[in-house]
Amino acid sequence: MSSPSPTPVRAIYGFVLYLAAYVVFVVYVIWAYFPEQWLDTIGFSYLPQKYWAVAVPCYLCVLWLLAYPAWFGYIHLCTPALDSRTLITDEHSIAVSGDTMWPGETPPLSDLPISEVNRKLYL
Repeated sequence: MSSPSPTPVRAIYGFVLYLAAYVVFVVYVIWAYFPEQWLDTIGFSYLPQKYWAVAVPCYLCVLWLLAYPAWFGYIHLCTPALDSRTLITDEHSIAVSGDTMWPGETPPLSDLPISEVNRKLYL
């Protein structure tokens, strides 16, 4: 049985990930803000250009901002039309029976077609 509660293994992995994120952030800030001559004196000579310290976060923000409209459009493409029977119908749906009923009789329990609901509500 899987549970989202913190087991000892999850707690250890989470703590290591927490520490690693802070170490990576500190290394990034040191690389981005300290001069290259100072980094060369302590032995870090093969580092990317400072341009990438600004460019990578900008590119990631642009990709993140473009992902929202793309995902929104994908969801709308995958959603069936409102008058489609597949929008609400599944294997548990009960179809409307075509039996004749006696006056005053209670109709059997069944699902209403979405086109009929839209017609009653919006026309």
